[in-house]
Amino acid sequence: MAKRRITAAERERIQQILDRLNKAYSTEYKCYLNHENAWQLLIATILSAQCTDLRVNIVTEDLFKKYPTLEAFAKADLNELEDDIHSTGFYHNKAKNIIACANKIILEYGGEVPRSLEELTSLAGVGRKTANVIRGNIYNEPSIVVDTHVKRISKKLGFTKEEDPVKIEFDLMEVLPKEHWILYNIQIITHGRGVCTARSPKCSECFLQDLCKAAEN
Repeated sequence: MAKRRITAAERERIQQILDRLNKAYSTEYKCYLNHENAWQLLIATILSAQCTDLRVNIVTEDLFKKYPTLEAFAKADLNELEDDIHSTGFYHNKAKNIIACANKIILEYGGEVPRSLEELTSLAGVGRKTANVIRGNIYNEPSIVVDTHVKRISKKLGFTKEEDPVKIEFDLMEVLPKEHWILYNIQIITHGRGVCTARSPKCSECFLQDLCKAAEN
């Protein structure tokens, strides 16, 4: 893949965007999925596929009390677990993947959620997005999580023209300084929920309007 050429003017625009995001949303690392450890975040992220973080947090509040250990998830009854997570959607696959995932972590990784992208994506139900959530939030490894907000707003900002999340991830890795990868995820999700919403973006209120490529059209 040819390396993208970024002009000095574009670099300056990108830095202005990042500076404004920092000012508006701070540089504090935070995760919207409630968890107390790595395996809880992994399960919560699996549940978050095609589901809101709010709904996942409601479900996991009781779920993590009923299954207080990774071993408890590994031994869970499939049908019962399906009932427990039913409201998150796609519960058949999610339940099956959670049990398989818990078993593999126990058997192959000594009960510790692995750190590398390759090991994480070898787990049932774990793709690059979920793996990068773990790498960024648990291990502070620079990583970019391409969710719906990041995909939509990155295209508006002119950081990518791609539709495929993996291609978007690689575009953003070229465009953004590595030390800002995790923060970008957090800040753009916040921006997407409050200002640049999918249905009715508040462009007139947006502090990025003069730097946004979509606003030029």
